[in-house]
Amino acid sequence: MSDRSHLEEISIKALGVIEETTLELSPGFTVLTGETGAGKTMILTALSLVLGGKSDASLVRQGKERLVASASFSLTPQLIEQIGEIGADAEEGSLILTRTVNSQGKSKSSAGGVNVPVGVLAEIGEQLIEVHAQAASMSITKPLKQREILDRYAGEKVKEALSIYAQTFSEFHERKKRIAQLRASVANRDSEVARLKEFAEAFTKLKPVLNEYSSLLNEISRLSSVEDIREGASLVQTLLSDDEAGALTSLGHARRSLEAIASRDPALAAIAENVSEAFFLITDSAQVISSYLIDLEADPIRLDFIQNRRADFNAFLKRYASADEPDEQIAALISRFENVKASIADLTGGDERLATLEKELQLCFERMQTESKDLSRVRQDAANTLSSEVSAEIHTLSMPHTQFLCTVLSPDYSESLPVNIFTASGCDEISMTIQGHQDGPHVAIAKGASGGELSRVMLALEVVLAQSQPVGTYIFDEVDAGVGGKAAIEVGRRLHELSTHAQVIVVTHLAQVAAWADSHFVVTKSVDGTVSQSGVSEVSGDARVAEIARMLAGLEESRSAQEHATELLALRG
Repeated sequence: MSDRSHLEEISIKALGVIEETTLELSPGFTVLTGETGAGKTMILTALSLVLGGKSDASLVRQGKERLVASASFSLTPQLIEQIGEIGADAEEGSLILTRTVNSQGKSKSSAGGVNVPVGVLAEIGEQLIEVHAQAASMSITKPLKQREILDRYAGEKVKEALSIYAQTFSEFHERKKRIAQLRASVANRDSEVARLKEFAEAFTKLKPVLNEYSSLLNEISRLSSVEDIREGASLVQTLLSDDEAGALTSLGHARRSLEAIASRDPALAAIAENVSEAFFLITDSAQVISSYLIDLEADPIRLDFIQNRRADFNAFLKRYASADEPDEQIAALISRFENVKASIADLTGGDERLATLEKELQLCFERMQTESKDLSRVRQDAANTLSSEVSAEIHTLSMPHTQFLCTVLSPDYSESLPVNIFTASGCDEISMTIQGHQDGPHVAIAKGASGGELSRVMLALEVVLAQSQPVGTYIFDEVDAGVGGKAAIEVGRRLHELSTHAQVIVVTHLAQVAAWADSHFVVTKSVDGTVSQSGVSEVSGDARVAEIARMLAGLEESRSAQEHATELLALRG
């Protein structure tokens, strides 16, 4: 498998029917099987919590104070760097994400041992895992999701085109807002200009500097307490440096005594080293505080100046700022001052200024239209390729006559377009349809695909997307529902193919899918309905044949079912 992240381990305590269990996972294709209600989905629920999913008190096992779910991931160097930027610490290439939920529904999150908001877990999870359940497959029927899939497939080309367009789109609406504000303020232009000039004059007179306010407070605190500081510092100097009873004198005696006997016992040598280190640290501190006392002087003139400066700040902030922290208010006012000149120019320029802005707006609109056209072209090229590749994948999933079509519906850019059709994502609508047979109609996926067919279309999409922009791990929760027979075998085959590009974990009831896995875990309940450590086990050899037989016939001891299971397992070669 290529150099990608993968899930190494899941650990669960007191979640639903699961008392306690740990799964150690390998790269490649892993399946989870077991009877209904045995807790397979609870394992994915734990993973959802770890990845920032919604927590609920009902998930905590009855009688327990809290549940704990954690997952360990092996990361690529690139991911280590990206995750480090958002405050998580990956040690030796591994990252542990943990989520706890108490019986009141309150949760805590950590990444690499550091407490983080749950949103950080979600942000990290997006880079590590993609989860597909039956409900997730249904989301492909929504136009917004279809555009997201196409843009993801198109990769850097659409990302670059969308970035260029989005910047112009933002500039257009900023200019439009500015014109509206100018028109609205023309009626009271003189009073607005006077208000802005008054602010500019007050700001120029004060000349505030970033973080100056907190510096003033610190200096006032020091200068207004010089005598108290001097008294305390002098006492410290005496306690450290007094010739008879000072700490340095005592430490000096102790140091010399230890040095005299240290060679007789190695244990004393370590103590002597610590005392010696303490002696030099205290010596440095005594020198520093002595210098501090020499430099410490009362400065009533400076104190008076900075107190007046603080008063000026308070008056200025009271008039022009909000109730935020003073240094934050100052930063906002500095930013405001930088825009004052442009605002005054807008107002005093009058109709001439308005005409200039409207001309700039028109040029911006024309540029936005051109860039939207370029974005549509990039999407159309990607849609053609995506349609071809997904159709080819669908054909391998026992749907030989089904065609997948991704269509980009764009406006006629040769005409003058209304402003309201431009959105932050462009002017395109994406439509994904399927054609059940040659010359048949193209029908929207939501109407033209059964549950089993939709699952296969989604799987085909994932196989194609995984080859272009994959995450490290894909998880499928019974997306093979509604599939059986030969189609189920092909679903297993394609999941195995996907696992050559990324780690694949599947919860399934289909033996034909489970037989293709590299690793096979079985979840079983104890007689009291719980799942303990021993209730989740990896099976191989005869035990795996028995589990495949149970999935086929419900009877693991059935000879015919075991023979069929052996045949299925032989498909992987």
